[in-house]
Amino acid sequence: MDTDALRELTFTDSKDQLRFITCGSVDDGKSTLIGRFLHDSKAIYEDQLQALARDSVKHGTTGDDIDFALLVDGLEAEREQGITIDVAYRFFTTPRRSFMVADTPGHEQYTRNMATGASNAQLAVILIDARKGVLVQTKRHSYICSLLGIRHVVVALNKMDLVDYRKEVFDRIVDDYVDFASNLGFTSIAAIPISARYGDNIIRLSRNTDWFHGPCLLDYLESIDIQSETAGLPFRFPVQWVNRPNLDFRGYAGTVVSGSIAVGDEIVIPASGRNSRVKQIVTYDGDLVRAEAGDAVTITLTDEIDIGRGDIIAKPTERPEVADQFAAHLIWMDQEPMVPGRSYAFRIGTQSIASGSITAMKYRIDVNTGAHVAARTLSLNEIGFCNIATVLPAAFDAYEANRRTGSFIVIDRDTNRTVGAGMIAFPLRRAANIAWQPLSLGKKERAALKHQRPCIIWFTGFSGAGKSTIANLVDQKLFAMSYHTMLLDGDNLRHGLNRDLGFTESDRVENIRRAGEVAKLMVDSGLLVICSFISPYKAERDMVRDLVDDGEFIEVFVDTPIGECVRRDPKGLYAKAKSGTIKNFTGIDAPYEAPSAPEIHLTTLNQQPERLADTVLNCLATRGIIVPANRTEN
Repeated sequence: MDTDALRELTFTDSKDQLRFITCGSVDDGKSTLIGRFLHDSKAIYEDQLQALARDSVKHGTTGDDIDFALLVDGLEAEREQGITIDVAYRFFTTPRRSFMVADTPGHEQYTRNMATGASNAQLAVILIDARKGVLVQTKRHSYICSLLGIRHVVVALNKMDLVDYRKEVFDRIVDDYVDFASNLGFTSIAAIPISARYGDNIIRLSRNTDWFHGPCLLDYLESIDIQSETAGLPFRFPVQWVNRPNLDFRGYAGTVVSGSIAVGDEIVIPASGRNSRVKQIVTYDGDLVRAEAGDAVTITLTDEIDIGRGDIIAKPTERPEVADQFAAHLIWMDQEPMVPGRSYAFRIGTQSIASGSITAMKYRIDVNTGAHVAARTLSLNEIGFCNIATVLPAAFDAYEANRRTGSFIVIDRDTNRTVGAGMIAFPLRRAANIAWQPLSLGKKERAALKHQRPCIIWFTGFSGAGKSTIANLVDQKLFAMSYHTMLLDGDNLRHGLNRDLGFTESDRVENIRRAGEVAKLMVDSGLLVICSFISPYKAERDMVRDLVDDGEFIEVFVDTPIGECVRRDPKGLYAKAKSGTIKNFTGIDAPYEAPSAPEIHLTTLNQQPERLADTVLNCLATRGIIVPANRTEN
């Protein structure tokens, strides 16, 4: 290849664009490879080269040579530590193809950033240090690439100069990698020996590896066919925004993620089943007759139907799945472990779902062997297969069929952090077979029969704080006032409904989930439900709050300092916890997340339970839940 004629960097858009990532273990040379790539392709300007030379003296790790990694590692922390932290994107073109390359971090701590870069890539260049061979992070990144739908891999065996360009080293490591990756579903695996520092086999074949007769890296990236993989996908248009500038125009803005649509074509909204036809396809540059994948457009319809952000527009003959339960691979990206049953928010395409949960962990995947390992939770960077349920149905495709409509993220509801990323495998058919049975009598009618406003009065606090004592007094007083109540106490439920649960974090979450569902049923029957549970996690208390209508969940924080609870120790549990007899005890070796804004805040020090119970009743009266005076049943 005539490299001198090749390589004027341009920033023009091209239909034939290859999106690829560099990944692999830390210090395998990913940033150096991209920097060398850009330099040898004459894709950096003279002033940039001069600045790079100065930075190499200050930050570089290559002696008197230019440190090409600094072209990509732009953060000061990256330069100081010599590692990639965030994903860095570079765009360039050659006469044959345009490229978008994502340089992803190799450090295990930043695996979430690597997954972000891989989610939009068509090919992965996996670097391996010729001195170290296939490492755990090499396998983890390969597995993530496979899960994220990347089907083409280049194994770039880097630092060949440090092993004297020996063919036997190359062959041994490539054999190890191919043996590991044989079950990952890659369509192609190409292996190229390189030295990113000296440019061997980057844009031209090197004399140092005269035993290697394959293409150089650039030749391979320019020639690989990636267009055929997206051909034939069904039309999918996730609505990003409802465009309503005036009373005479209603359009649905977004980007066609697959397939195509034309004016006059029939469409369907899968979530509602409503049909219409395309009236107009609007863009900034004028109307289109047809929109293809990648086109950002506004679509208007011939009928006024209810469509909102997050809905998918499809063709009636090519409908996606619609379900509120599905099975998925999940990559966990947070320091806090994933907890089955805990309420998380989900984002599937453009649809935001406020609440859902991982209902069952099927298995965790050992990235070294690919084995399925029994597990109840996932920790940082672990990958598992699980069942997920959401409060609202979502429209989606299996990720294997359509990456853009089969992926989702998991969001912590309190911090708004992205804690996980998933790939949907299939809907759970039982979700489609279960429907709500309409009932003639509801909460309103049952509450009216009892002449009261039903609600959940939820007592939370440390063990020994006085929750059960105060809750029992409140129950007695309400009963004396002829209110219909039920008291659910944590210890009592563990003798029956929750007798199979322990005190791990996941068991505590399930304990509260079950109690919350029972309390909701009792509210639906018109009762005042008094609940006394340590309930140490805010997420689970919020989950129960979300089960009922606004104003029907009254959180009562029984605020007793842990030292006072230890002094009281009415059941002798703190003594056992301190001796190690009891594990995962709240306040000793398990956390308690105090309510930040409870409806009722009781400080128990130097207070009598009777007076605190009256405080609760007064607050209930203020909120209109009860009337202050005693009443008689009508």
